[in-house]
Amino acid sequence: MTILLTGVTGLVGARLLPRLLAAGHNCRALVRRGKTITPGADTAEGDLFDPASLAPALASVTAVIHLAAVFRTQDEALIWKSNLDGTQNLIKAVEAHAPQARFIFASTSNIYDKDQPQPARETDAVAPNAAYPASKIAAEQVLRESRLNWSILRFPFVYGDGDGHLEMIPVHAPTAKWHPAMRMSTIHHRDIATAMAMALDGTFDGQIINIADDLPASMLELALLGGGHLDGLAEPLTCPWQLQVDTTLARSLGFRPTVRTVYQAEQEGLL
Repeated sequence: MTILLTGVTGLVGARLLPRLLAAGHNCRALVRRGKTITPGADTAEGDLFDPASLAPALASVTAVIHLAAVFRTQDEALIWKSNLDGTQNLIKAVEAHAPQARFIFASTSNIYDKDQPQPARETDAVAPNAAYPASKIAAEQVLRESRLNWSILRFPFVYGDGDGHLEMIPVHAPTAKWHPAMRMSTIHHRDIATAMAMALDGTFDGQIINIADDLPASMLELALLGGGHLDGLAEPLTCPWQLQVDTTLARSLGFRPTVRTVYQAEQEGLL
């Protein structure tokens, strides 16, 4: 199996690639000129905005893991160009040059409504307004309508391996208006790899899957684990299920997180 990965220089990709290599996979990283990656992986220079550059990268590829995305920026045009147009270009290239390849798309649980009446399920109707989740939903739809063998993994808040995400919670909480008692689904980088291994084996073919660990943690707890602080608040939660996902489907297909909670991650030195 030869896997083409996009987004390998990002926080998720830089941690996933070494785990795939350690598992014995033949990995090829799509990178722009001048980028460096984990030793042991092949590189293919290419750009998602340049469709012609993608064909050589897809030679003999049997699976594609598409991680590349733009998130925290005020440039909405760039978000849409990267997350939708870039994905469309890659899908078309795979259809043309590696049509039998399994296409695994990393999406986000941010697409779910904040006033959902229970932890979000894959079948819930969604219509996000913000550019990042809206562009991800649009890209999901393009993939679902393609001729490819696809799977879509919706990840919640990703943390661990010193990525700095927990440390940023006190920074983002005021702008996002996160109540300190609000609980959020999480997933450790190690279990991004757990889910990807199952997707590569075909377990999730043709399905949209929520991936998360066993226990959502409160914003207050997450901030403290990251070495930060959030002020307490006694006001009731107005959207108690915001940012929580239902993982019944993933579990029914055999997914079991190896890092079950953020507290396990703390105990094992995995933060």
